[in-house]
Amino acid sequence: MDMTPSCAKTLPPARPGTFLSDVLSGLSVRPRSLPCKYFYDLEGSRLFDRICELDAYYPTRTEAAILRDRGAEMAGVLGERVVLVEPGAGSGTKTRILLDHLRDTVAYVPVDISGEHLAEAASALARDYPALPVLPVVADFTRPFELPAPPRPAARTVVFFPGSTIGNFEAEPARAFLAHLGEIAGPDGRVLVGADLHKDAATLERAYDDELGVTAAFNKNLLARINRELGGTFDLDAFAHRARYEVGPMRVRIELVSLRAQTVAVAGRSFDFAEGEPIHTEFAHKYTLESFAELARGGGLRVERVWTDGADRFSVQCLAPA
Repeated sequence: MDMTPSCAKTLPPARPGTFLSDVLSGLSVRPRSLPCKYFYDLEGSRLFDRICELDAYYPTRTEAAILRDRGAEMAGVLGERVVLVEPGAGSGTKTRILLDHLRDTVAYVPVDISGEHLAEAASALARDYPALPVLPVVADFTRPFELPAPPRPAARTVVFFPGSTIGNFEAEPARAFLAHLGEIAGPDGRVLVGADLHKDAATLERAYDDELGVTAAFNKNLLARINRELGGTFDLDAFAHRARYEVGPMRVRIELVSLRAQTVAVAGRSFDFAEGEPIHTEFAHKYTLESFAELARGGGLRVERVWTDGADRFSVQCLAPA
């Protein structure tokens, strides 16, 4: 799911203390929040893969269908001999669809904050594409990171950012992040990005709060990770997952809500929660084609091509330097 920056689906593994300092900082102010990039430890990455298989979670299968149906056109626009860079690579399922259409790919560079999950996915892809150099980078893709040198000259760099992870950023950080992706691609490069489109609230809330509880487990795993790694005392049963669509800003707000008055400790510091008090963990912004084009312009990019499914539920957009 696109649960990675306000998150998502990041740059070198967090420095010692960064996770702790970010958690303490987010819990020390009201309204409270936790950065969604910390969803993606090994267990969180596996839960996210399960989310992508849910019937209610339409973005993954819709985007995959667009890539399958229009991949040849995309490859024609992107050209041959590209280095394909994928920030927040995850399991690489959609990457394989794109790679099957691209011609003479010079290298694939998956970038992810979860080193264990990245190693598993990169090994599997290298095994299935033995002629393709796979050069994984463990990094927080929201910050600058160094690209490995490709084994031979490339015609251009293509940054592949599927899953509508861009929707996890609020407007100004989203513009800055698109500019960051444009810098990675370079003056002759392209950014191929998935962007979820605005639709009815019921469909969106069902996608982010499924009946099987997988999205709830994914959200609560952030608390479990704090318990495991930072000595937290969160009672996972004392917090409820909540996903609500906000029509005005066109976004799903995702939270963990305290079910009772309680005190939680993290690294020896105590935090009091009132009954009903939320911890904000993620936004999932949705777009019209016009609003996304405006967002891209703010990041110094222009929309070169757009591909959507027949129902205009999801888009894959090729962005070029403005």
